[in-house]
Amino acid sequence: MLRYLTDIDVILLVVYFTVIMVLGLYFSKREKTPTEYFLAGRNVGWIAIGCSLFATNISSEHFIGLAGSGASSGLAVGHFEWFACFIVLVLAWVFVPVYLKTGVFTMPEFLEKRYNRSSRVYLTSVSIVAYILTKISVTLFAGGILLNQILGWNMITSAIVMVIITGIYTIAGGLSAVIYTEVVQTVILIGGASLLTILGLHEVGGFQGLKATLPPDFFQMFKPSSHPDYPWTGIIFGAPILAIWYWCTDQVIVQRVLSAKNIQHARSGAIFAGYLKILPVFVLILPGLIALALFPGIKGDEAYPALVLSHLLPPGARGIVIASLLAALMSSLASTFNSSSTLITMDFYLHFRPAATGRELVLIGRLATTALVIFGILWVPLIRSISNQLFIYLQSVQAYISPPIAAVFLIGILSRRVNGRSALTALVSGGIVGALRLILEILNKRGVVELGRWHWFAEMNFLHFAILLFAFSTAVMFIVSWLTEKPNNYLQRLQNDPPGNSDSHLNGNPIWDKINIAFSVILVLIILCFWGIFF
Repeated sequence: MLRYLTDIDVILLVVYFTVIMVLGLYFSKREKTPTEYFLAGRNVGWIAIGCSLFATNISSEHFIGLAGSGASSGLAVGHFEWFACFIVLVLAWVFVPVYLKTGVFTMPEFLEKRYNRSSRVYLTSVSIVAYILTKISVTLFAGGILLNQILGWNMITSAIVMVIITGIYTIAGGLSAVIYTEVVQTVILIGGASLLTILGLHEVGGFQGLKATLPPDFFQMFKPSSHPDYPWTGIIFGAPILAIWYWCTDQVIVQRVLSAKNIQHARSGAIFAGYLKILPVFVLILPGLIALALFPGIKGDEAYPALVLSHLLPPGARGIVIASLLAALMSSLASTFNSSSTLITMDFYLHFRPAATGRELVLIGRLATTALVIFGILWVPLIRSISNQLFIYLQSVQAYISPPIAAVFLIGILSRRVNGRSALTALVSGGIVGALRLILEILNKRGVVELGRWHWFAEMNFLHFAILLFAFSTAVMFIVSWLTEKPNNYLQRLQNDPPGNSDSHLNGNPIWDKINIAFSVILVLIILCFWGIFF
């Protein structure tokens, strides 16, 4: 299989790995405090934050899965990318001020301050399970497809190799190593993906040639409400729920803005990430359409590897594109490993050993992350039982676990009336309903059970289910709150207590605020224009 790589390709890959390892290990020179290891000393600038948010989000499953969904259904899957542009603005303007004012290390820690300890324990546990189901395992699965095509390795071998390589600098350097390697990886990721797209479009006769080759509905992003994967009703009302959970409450993502120098660096970084999220529709999904035009009948998840290994790429270019794929895989894995370490250390271990030293905390986090990686590898063979399209699997599983969490965070910030008992009840009951849906969907697809009149529950589009589950969780919160005691006044104290002189990270520059507002408005207008073009 190495015949696909020329000497210059191999050299470029060696250079990539060397640069990443040297940069990552650079940040392991001295002993770190927990703040330095888990939050990069809260001293990261907006460009690095934006690149880190983007690189953390774009993993190998995006290359494999987005292109695969593009080859199967066209540009409609791009809604998940462009809706993220709106939701990072919600992160910047609604969530960031509250998170920075609390000074938390983790999202579950915020829930404890807003609600109670039980909510924190629940979210930490669910987050770790979610990382196994929707982050670690899917990233390794998609990376395994890539390395199998290039090197001929089996999936498990590929997964283990990637875990070891990524783990070296992640364990040594902490979040600083992760974030600053992701700046380099973002450049490589965008450069490699763009190169393949440009060469592919040239091969099919440009965008007009591509449109002439494929069905017109492949270029229409808004589908009928009956569409099995992307109904417009689910896209408009369901996709934002998944996005709020992911971009505004998930530890892997929010940990980047928590590391910011101040609130304006955090906001600018999130807004910058929103602009970067415009690109995947054109450099990740469009290649799937190009692959279908060049190789009619190709299976979805084979689309991107087929382009990478085709005649399109001259010597050297294949090495750049493969490096971009590996950059996506490694950045996502590194982020998940570090965030898992943060959750386990700060939310569990530190609670039982409050006098633990910094070195002890980091060691425990590393050991726990190793266990998570093993579980992730074991889950890989089960992914296909959910969906034939990798990215749809990722989104559908998120739809089963994210709505209750999104409701608890969003309602908790917007309303002072909901209390800790209502939050825990919504989390647990919503989690049970989501787990029931996941189990019934698997059994129904395998024909194990006959659901009768309840078949709709297992067969409902996952975006529609997300709407239903979010509404259910929100209703539970308000009902339980009305029937029980008033909540603690933490949110009120937080909102009424202005930042003092010691809270320099919260003090803003009015001119910078105006610039952030202007770029936020421009971002919204850009997405609306694109939606008009591909309506």
